[in-house]
Amino acid sequence: MNADAFRHFYNYHFAENRKILDHVASLTFEQFTQKVDYSRGSIREQLVHLFDAEEMWFSELRGVEPADPLPDTVDFDDRDAIRAFLDQVEKNSRAYLAELQDDMLFTKPIKEPEDDQVLFAWQVLLHVANHATDHRAQLLRALHDLGVDTKSQDYIFYVYENQ
Repeated sequence: MNADAFRHFYNYHFAENRKILDHVASLTFEQFTQKVDYSRGSIREQLVHLFDAEEMWFSELRGVEPADPLPDTVDFDDRDAIRAFLDQVEKNSRAYLAELQDDMLFTKPIKEPEDDQVLFAWQVLLHVANHATDHRAQLLRALHDLGVDTKSQDYIFYVYENQ
């Protein structure tokens, strides 16, 4: 396990997040905000949760306060605001990853909340990526059910395309 491996894997992670947003762009507002009876609710609410969680975890790793979360629900189409939020989350995450050194993976950098103080940096990084994969899979299914032509998010396909 080393920092370069995490940087590589997070390049895949960021690319998959962007693909999801590209798929979501084709939805009507009604489809975007339609209640889904699994996990976090609508496609919008899933995205907000996914990106808020990443912001929170990377802020903890960086020792800074997270940005204000996006609202859970809205009455207007805020896809541009969600994309802007993701841009900032990705920028902050990439900044952390750029400075990441192998020895940092085995530190416990989180000071608050107390429950998270036991976590090694590598555990947090794996959690964030795994959490995102889970939610992207849920989003891909919901998008498919709405008639969107989605593709697999398998990591190996990213490797084949980015050698």
